[in-house]
Amino acid sequence: MSRLRNVVYSSVLLLIGGWLLVMGKKILIPVVAGAAVVYVFVGLTHSLRRLSFRGHMLPLRLSYVLALACIGLALTSIFYLVAANFEQILLRAPAYQQALLVGIQKLAVLVGIENEPTWTTLRQDFFAQINLQSLLGSMVISVSSLLWAIVVVMLYATFLLVEMRSFPTKVDAIMNSRGGAQRARQIGQRINGRIGAYLSLKAILSVLLGALSWAIMAHYGLEFAPFWALLIGLLNFIPYIGSVLGLLLPLAMGIAQFQDPGIIVPMMLALSLAQFVIGNFLDPYMMGNSLNLSPLAILLSLAVWSELWGVAGAFLAVPISAVIAIICSEFASTRPVAVLLSQNGQL
Repeated sequence: MSRLRNVVYSSVLLLIGGWLLVMGKKILIPVVAGAAVVYVFVGLTHSLRRLSFRGHMLPLRLSYVLALACIGLALTSIFYLVAANFEQILLRAPAYQQALLVGIQKLAVLVGIENEPTWTTLRQDFFAQINLQSLLGSMVISVSSLLWAIVVVMLYATFLLVEMRSFPTKVDAIMNSRGGAQRARQIGQRINGRIGAYLSLKAILSVLLGALSWAIMAHYGLEFAPFWALLIGLLNFIPYIGSVLGLLLPLAMGIAQFQDPGIIVPMMLALSLAQFVIGNFLDPYMMGNSLNLSPLAILLSLAVWSELWGVAGAFLAVPISAVIAIICSEFASTRPVAVLLSQNGQL
């Protein structure tokens, strides 16, 4: 009877927690994203400190300044690329729409479809009233909202960095016993170590993937190559699905611009090779099993958090799941959950 009561209580708490996550997502998403930025900042600072100059480690303050400069440069580049490229893409949308239709018609002839598709048939059969220009217009509004969201996230990250100094003291004051405070600190250190290492290394790999993708697309003459490379790097934070989306975007652009399989196919093969090498060799080599999450747990968390928080949930799904697994592993009642989430059952 007590076990049934615990199951009922847990189910009710999950429902309440899910409801709060959905209703409070406008507040929670910037806070969690700000915490992720802090993890990247701290991880980058520690990485820079390991760089020695004439046998001496970099001073802590200098490492902070360099890390802040790197993040500031990255955000400035994102602002510039989005602002400079999206307006041009929107202006050329009608021409791209027509060119994309011609490319689809050529593909239809190659595969033996008797009736060449038109925008009317494509809307009716596949895209359900799609219009590339209006779609890009709505994307501009979404990107503008995204840029404002980045500003809010950076504000939260700044205040979280300031809060880090007094947070250990607050934990000691909250806990009733010295042992409880020490245990809370250990859990926090495990979370900080794993999440910080994952996000900082993932950021480095995403930058590398974006740079390789830009070099490949620039070599083949794809328009707006820096912008597509930026999206590919950002989408690399989304497990599994991000790699596919990162290939579909330049594919659509290649069809609209070139309409030549002799250019499109080699370019896509080169982009796929870059994704494969980084995703299957460099990624496991650098990060190993830093988060100890099973692929099924990652896929399920991606589905759940995407449903709760949309695109932001897809980006934050893996770090949030890792935090949940670490916390669950510290308590006997929730330890089975951590075992199920782990890659090999070892905690």
